[in-house]
Amino acid sequence: MPAATFIHWDALGRIAAGLVLCPLLFGVINRVKAKFAGRTGQPLLQSYFDLARLLKKGAVISHTTTWVFPLGPMLGLACALCALCLAPLGGLPGLFSFEGDVFLFAGLMSLGRFATAAAALDTGSSFEGMGASREMQFAVPAELAQILGLAALAQATDTYSLAEMLARIDMLRWDAAGPVLALTASALFLVLLAETCRIPVDDPNTHLELTMVHEVMVLDHSGPDFAFILYGQGVKMWTLCALLAGVLVPLRSGPDLAAVGAGVAGIFALALVMGVVESSMARLRLLMVPRLLVGATALSGLALILLLR
Repeated sequence: MPAATFIHWDALGRIAAGLVLCPLLFGVINRVKAKFAGRTGQPLLQSYFDLARLLKKGAVISHTTTWVFPLGPMLGLACALCALCLAPLGGLPGLFSFEGDVFLFAGLMSLGRFATAAAALDTGSSFEGMGASREMQFAVPAELAQILGLAALAQATDTYSLAEMLARIDMLRWDAAGPVLALTASALFLVLLAETCRIPVDDPNTHLELTMVHEVMVLDHSGPDFAFILYGQGVKMWTLCALLAGVLVPLRSGPDLAAVGAGVAGIFALALVMGVVESSMARLRLLMVPRLLVGATALSGLALILLLR
């Protein structure tokens, strides 16, 4: 019998907040990096200016591409938006919830990555093909770590619904399964860095062809297509940060506004941590990145084993 699907109309405000605030995460990270470097840095709202500028431009599409190339940015953004509709915020459910939606959430993340890689391969460029190959190489351990981490959370909370899963993670749950939740949160943070293409997995500001991974796949995109890619990255970062903040900020009592405020604060706190990480260490060598993600998989697997023993 198929699981019942619940629609939470009160989540529309939380989703709207995510849609509006997600580009601000890039501004927070860049401002933290600028402070560490002793610079003033770009404005916090620079990402909004960049998106507005790109939307006003026209898109240049090569004649060698097919319908796959323009579909990539739109499908990637659509997957990120659908994942946002599933992600809880502050322990409160997303727009849709059902038993087993955790698997749909992981699948949407994988589908968005596949759309970007397919669009890169459609250009026929060996350079972008190299970036797509690297992206898929890193995706395998990252997705495994994410799935095992979500499975550990499901085992700890006895549910396969994201809404119920994060709603049940409170202080009492941390007292009962603190080490397991800490291991899972550590693994999900490494997955967050990999999924959002941040240091030490990837450097979004690099232009060295020997080290580029995600950025090389989107070199041929311009105008609104590139704006969709950038905004999709912001939505994905907000969604994954909301998931991790739901584990790390177990505030479940009190009014809903306080829970949402705590969730939003947790998201921006994670952005600050990402800025500190990028300011305090360099990007790993390509051969070291799979080892890091395998380590994240080991953390998730260990958490799951501790629950199953």
